[in-house]
Amino acid sequence: MISAAKTPKILGAKLVTSDPVARRALNHLYDLEYDRAIADFERVVESYPEDPFALNYLLQGVVLREMYRLNALDTTLYADDGFLTGKPLPADPKVKERIQQLSDASILLSEARLKKAPNDVDALYARGVTRGLRLSFAAIVDKAFFAALKHAVASRRDHERVLELDPTYTNAKLIVGMHNYVIGSLPFGFRLLVGVAGISGSKKRGLELLREVSATKAETSMDARVALALFLRREARYKEALAVAQSLSAERPRNYIFALEEANLLKDAGMGNEAIAAYRRILAQGRAGQYADPHLERAAFGLAESLKGQRLTAEALQAYELALSFPNLEPEVKVRAHLGAGQMHDILQQRDAALRDYQAVTELDPPSRHAAEAKRLMRLPFRYPG
Repeated sequence: MISAAKTPKILGAKLVTSDPVARRALNHLYDLEYDRAIADFERVVESYPEDPFALNYLLQGVVLREMYRLNALDTTLYADDGFLTGKPLPADPKVKERIQQLSDASILLSEARLKKAPNDVDALYARGVTRGLRLSFAAIVDKAFFAALKHAVASRRDHERVLELDPTYTNAKLIVGMHNYVIGSLPFGFRLLVGVAGISGSKKRGLELLREVSATKAETSMDARVALALFLRREARYKEALAVAQSLSAERPRNYIFALEEANLLKDAGMGNEAIAAYRRILAQGRAGQYADPHLERAAFGLAESLKGQRLTAEALQAYELALSFPNLEPEVKVRAHLGAGQMHDILQQRDAALRDYQAVTELDPPSRHAAEAKRLMRLPFRYPG
């Protein structure tokens, strides 16, 4: 007989509400304080080594920290379908190995429980979460579509089974809702592929499920709102998306991504002056230390685009040059910032400076549509339309 002292502690879905370290770690995670979150989640795993929920929290922290480092959490990347065919992101091989190890270990714990009790909803839910995190990394970072599809099918089936067994298990509606929307919005060719895999989708149903989760106090409510804002943005329902984003930034004022998303949506909604104020506020608060490791080059570029939209040429040029001054500026933003700076130099009749920016675009990304536009502008100076 196993003594009580040797019985492994497994809290499952109650882990965050019952364990103060887990609760603190989740707060760090939503404030983008990834190192602190991961350190706390590692302590949680030490306390609950047999609990797949504990491993999943740690796995989530590791995945999100790497994706944030790679600028893969900026939702502007997913406003169209271009991300489906982009190049793999340069993930750290050691981080990829750790993600594989953590996800394998978590699935083993879930499946050990499922062998004893096939209808264990917590174990099914935990396995689906692990597979969902694998899906996110494979699709967004590795651009490995077929690997992502395999994890998508498995993750969704786990959570659909959870809802069959317990329709009140609200957290499981997040992945089902996200997958419904994503599959329902894929281009026709991709839908054919996923249809062969036996998975279908509906944008309408996906949005309904995400709204349902967003309106609750479930643990996944915030994640559902993040997904809902992104999907509404893809549907060009900017004001609806903005209301969701504002609820997130109000709840988590230290979260740089939420603040940036609100500013981006103000810009997309045609609220140029409000967007300018929001981007400037983010830059000021970032410099003042309100955010953990903010990628302020994104806010500087958004500010430049908004100022350009309002035809505030000199200020837009200054903002483009600010974006270009950041040392770790990713290639896509760097190319677009040079292109925008060149256009502003043209408006200000600084043709030599404009040509230098256009030349930089052609050298940085020769085969791109941005390079083609730069070559055109090297022949014919930029002018505002209309």
